[in-house]
Amino acid sequence: MDTMTLGHLTGWEFAALAFAALLVGFSKTAVSGANTVSLAIFAAVLPARASTGILLPVLIAGDVLAVLTYRRHAHWPTLWRLFPAVGAGVVVGTLFLVWADDAVVRTSIGAILLFMAGVTVWRRRRDDAAEQPEEVASRTGRAKARSYGVLGGFTTMVANAGGPVMSMYLLSAGFRKLGFLGTSAFFFLIVNVSKLPFSAGLGLIDGHSLLLDAALVVFVVPGALLGKWAVNRINQRLFERLVIAATILGGLQLLLA
Repeated sequence: MDTMTLGHLTGWEFAALAFAALLVGFSKTAVSGANTVSLAIFAAVLPARASTGILLPVLIAGDVLAVLTYRRHAHWPTLWRLFPAVGAGVVVGTLFLVWADDAVVRTSIGAILLFMAGVTVWRRRRDDAAEQPEEVASRTGRAKARSYGVLGGFTTMVANAGGPVMSMYLLSAGFRKLGFLGTSAFFFLIVNVSKLPFSAGLGLIDGHSLLLDAALVVFVVPGALLGKWAVNRINQRLFERLVIAATILGGLQLLLA
């Protein structure tokens, strides 16, 4: 089994993972995509392959809290349009994990984080240009859904890093804050739950890793409550800049380590 146990961690390492779990909860109810920082922390503290399996149940806990908070605002036609392409991306990502060793996964996660940071910067500039979003039901919109779906499925399977991809897609499709949060909440809950058998089959989740998850999930709840409180108060532009900077630093750390 390619997992970790609570006994392997120092106090500082557990504190770092606990902070990352709190940030997962915050990102799920306030600023989607901020958990790329959590991804970098998990991959820095744990072996890269093990980190993807241990982080997954933590993400699912955050997804459940987000669904309970924003369930009335989901747009299901968009979700049904995305799922087939996402499924294909998850399969490709699973095959990649079968082939890749820990060093390759670590490098891949670092590269994905840097790519996601670039995607986010591009998205922000596009938003600032105030272009009219394309209709998701148009031919261009369907092609966009397929391309983002495959990329999102691959990145979420390999590195649990599908958030920025889906954030970019939903914002470009014209979703406002509550619709964005509700749709992404159901999207990631369904996708992450569907990844469980793949991760278990790859040996990334077992009883020992779930015990560590049980200790970390406790910190997701206050993060989610903080996000719910902050969603209408936070200066999102400044926060996104901090997230981008932290994501770039995390990606560089993984690539250069």
